[in-house]
Amino acid sequence: MSQRRTLLAALLAALLAQPVFVAAQAYPAKPIRLIVPFAPGGTTDIVARAVGDRLGRELGQPVIIENRAGGGGTIGADFVAKSAADGYILGVATVSTMATNPATNPKMPYDSVKDLTPILNLVNVPNVMTVNPTKIPVKDIKEAIALFKKNPGRYSYASSGTGGISHLDGEAFKVMTGTFIVHIPYRGSGPALNDTIAGQVDAQFDNLPSSLPHIKSGKLKALAVMSEKRVEALPEVPTFAEVGLKAINNMAWYGLVGPAALPREVVQKVQAAAVKTLNDPEIRKRLADGGSYIDGGTPEQFAQLIQSELAQRRDIVKKQNIKLE
Repeated sequence: MSQRRTLLAALLAALLAQPVFVAAQAYPAKPIRLIVPFAPGGTTDIVARAVGDRLGRELGQPVIIENRAGGGGTIGADFVAKSAADGYILGVATVSTMATNPATNPKMPYDSVKDLTPILNLVNVPNVMTVNPTKIPVKDIKEAIALFKKNPGRYSYASSGTGGISHLDGEAFKVMTGTFIVHIPYRGSGPALNDTIAGQVDAQFDNLPSSLPHIKSGKLKALAVMSEKRVEALPEVPTFAEVGLKAINNMAWYGLVGPAALPREVVQKVQAAAVKTLNDPEIRKRLADGGSYIDGGTPEQFAQLIQSELAQRRDIVKKQNIKLE
């Protein structure tokens, strides 16, 4: 009798343990939250929503986009860094959250290298400097610089937040051109874009996808783009390198990250699903039409990009003495 009870107990224990093992192997077993560290309407949000639905289909579970704006992306990125490392909370990583914020803010609540796991870089995106043409009626960037020099402190520029890429680009622009434009930080590029279009702010440093429709409609005038070459959608707009501002001619990028210690099998599964998503012709066209260049590399390549960008941004901050306002 005791042997039968022992056998039954062993069988019961095995049956109870089996679902746990299966669940552990069957990632993902529930919806995934993808944290966008900026407000809706900006490029980070655009990229996330462009890939989110298809990524969910590849993974077999819905990918739910969740905007957690504030602190130039710091609040959302910190939320991801402090989440459970089980693959159910991932984040969109940007130059701001991974490089410019850490470079400018010595009191960051997370370490962008140690506290987050790189999965892959999704896209590279040109940045653009635009002005409201009714507030700054210039024909090119040279005229704009001359106007700014003549009227120090009269004009303003919007950024996606203090310490973010658009803020750092704006401050670098001021140092390199000897101009003074008042910085107006927002909780994401979407609200900043809206106020620039409305004329509440005179200029903006932004990622191209969110600004492009308004440049084409004439609501904004593009002065220069940060790109290796001129953008096909704006062939008449020069790069910053062409106008003598090569030091700020860097493209932005948007990738996927998870918390530190994210299991390797989760990283590999998400990365593979994301690559399939980026190879979908419809997704590629949607991203390309918005001015994005597809990447889709390995976790190791993304890690190298993050560390390289961080080192470069720290060097710029040190050399040009850029500080948080």
